[in-house]
Order: sequence, then structure tokens, then C-alpha cells
Amino acid sequence: MSDVTVTEHTRATIGIQVKGESWGDIQLKFFPEVAPNHAKNLVKLAGEGFYNGTTFHRVIPGFMIQGGDPNSKSPDRSRHGTGGPGYKVNAEFNQRPHKRGTLSMARSQDPNSAGSQFFICVADAGFLNGQYTVFGEVVSGMETVDRIVNVSRDGNDNPHDRIEMTVTVNETPVS
Repeated sequence: MSDVTVTEHTRATIGIQVKGESWGDIQLKFFPEVAPNHAKNLVKLAGEGFYNGTTFHRVIPGFMIQGGDPNSKSPDRSRHGTGGPGYKVNAEFNQRPHKRGTLSMARSQDPNSAGSQFFICVADAGFLNGQYTVFGEVVSGMETVDRIVNVSRDGNDNPHDRIEMTVTVNETPVS
């Protein structure tokens, strides 16, 4: 990922579609000063089109929405939440708090097992501080995040309707 550059001006836009209808965009900024490898990883994967067609496969009201699993492109819901890019990113725990709008990296029990799955907090979640890598935050589109977290879902918190994403990256102009 050494060829990927992420600055305070790098933005990712997650476009949301449900049943062919646009639900709006979620714009993210990154914290490369505290989690450079996580920020570079998401930017790299987005640039490759990795996230396009994946879904928010886990939504928990009062907590967070999670997406970025390539297995969520498949209708086989039993595999949603188990996939990744084929490599792992080591933890970059930092002092940034898990609060409403925080972008953080999902992982397994192994702190160094992050890959492509990420989550956005819909409420403060201080119990995650120091255990998951915060690497950005929502700068616009929390109304879209709130709409997503409140959809009907199955017993595994997987939305009944596919909440598909397309992720693009750009640099905001320096003012």
C-alpha cells in the first residue's frame, strides 16, 4: 500500500442504493496521522472497486452499521460477515474515541485481523475505545446512516433488503 497516499483532504463517498433507489451518500474523512495503514487500505480497496456491490450486512440500532464484506455480493446470507481481501491489517489502536459518526475497522478476536470490513457508529460506543482502530469519521450523510440502521433485519442483524454501496475516493480542494 506504499503507493497509496491519504491526507487530511482525502475523502471517500459511499453511495447507497436499495432496490435501485438512491438513499444518498455518506462522505468520510480519514485520520492518517493515527491510523495510516487502515486509511490507506480502505482507499486502496475503493480505488480497485472492491467495495462496489457489497452491502451493509450488519445493522444494530443504537450501535453501528457494518459493511465491506465481499461475501455480501452473494445472495448466500450465511456467509455475509465472514469475508475479506485475502490479507490482514495490523491494529493501529489510538486515542480517537468511538462516538457517533466514527469510522472504525471490524475484525475477529485477533486484534491484527482487520481486512476490508468497517463500521460506522450511530451512537457513542466508548467500550470499543482501545480495542478497535478508529481511522476516520463521517463528515456528511449521517441521515443516510440513520436510515440504514433503522431498516428491518433478520436474526443476525442482516437487513432484509440489500443495502448496496459504491465507494469512490477524491481529494477535497485546499481552501
